[in-house]
Amino acid sequence: MTAPHPLVTRARRLAEDLLSPHAERVDQEGVPASHLAEIRRSGLLGVNAPEEYGGSAAPAAVVRETAEILAGACLSTWFVQTQHHTPVLTLARSEGPARDRLLGRLASGELLSGVAYAHLRAYPRTPVRVTREREGWRFDGTVPWYTGWGLNDVMLLAGVTDAGEALFAFAEAREQPGLRASEPMRLAALTAARTVSLGLDGFRLPEEAVVLRTPYGRWAATDRPKTVSANPAVFGVAEAALSLLDEETAIPLRTRLSEVRRRTYALADHSGPQELLTERLTVRTEAYEVLRAATTAAVVAGGGRSMLLSNRAQRLAREALFLLVQGQTAQSRRAQLHALSGGAP
Repeated sequence: MTAPHPLVTRARRLAEDLLSPHAERVDQEGVPASHLAEIRRSGLLGVNAPEEYGGSAAPAAVVRETAEILAGACLSTWFVQTQHHTPVLTLARSEGPARDRLLGRLASGELLSGVAYAHLRAYPRTPVRVTREREGWRFDGTVPWYTGWGLNDVMLLAGVTDAGEALFAFAEAREQPGLRASEPMRLAALTAARTVSLGLDGFRLPEEAVVLRTPYGRWAATDRPKTVSANPAVFGVAEAALSLLDEETAIPLRTRLSEVRRRTYALADHSGPQELLTERLTVRTEAYEVLRAATTAAVVAGGGRSMLLSNRAQRLAREALFLLVQGQTAQSRRAQLHALSGGAP
């Protein structure tokens, strides 16, 4: 038998000893900095960072397994730390000065990054506009969703230039001239992840903060396939829900979950980013159907206790609702609504 990857072992230890035992309290009170401190120390923030910058450059299977483990234990903590991995990958592919300045510190966990770019998917609307100004760039507009405020050190901020380019740059994740945050939002799920909106009014960043500047269409072509497959968190939360059921109820659901997980990851591993998009979207929809069934079953099995906000099944059911819309695109929304209305795959 092959020994598990060290990062998988560390993720399991964190999940069992820290995240899962405190998940209901975190859900109600917020992700504590101490949870993230343990994740910083674990090396998990460098799971996909290049080895030459202190990361692990772990195989995709390891990245997925650690995500499942953390998400199944405490989705709020997972969601804050998962923001970090896109900035790491973006820096790893860049050639600007920010790479040497930040990548090693992000890979080691010295710095924790958030992301402020989902609004780019609203194009041709441009919630954040970027204009050239002397030796840098000016950002104006609103970032509707930013997770981890008060927990992250830096953020990867994006907007659209007058020339129709997507521009990404790093900024400190704190209030400063031209950047103001709302109060943390009260959400049906994951309020604990400290999500705010950011107001940008003449917020300025120097040229050396920029890590990517590319025509919007080129960026969108690489971004769209990222949301076609089910997030590993779906399988982690579903597994957590199944653990609350008796074996007779859990076995058929676990069989469905294992099969859709196998197909999801096989498609991800054996097709290019632009290939088999329809099949991958179909399997994604099936994964969410199993998630919905598993978390609903956990609520039913728990009876009236499941209506308590402090109840584990209740938390998992709300987290499942969150995952239904997290990373959603018009294409995935149509596919999910079609399935929910009884349409054939």
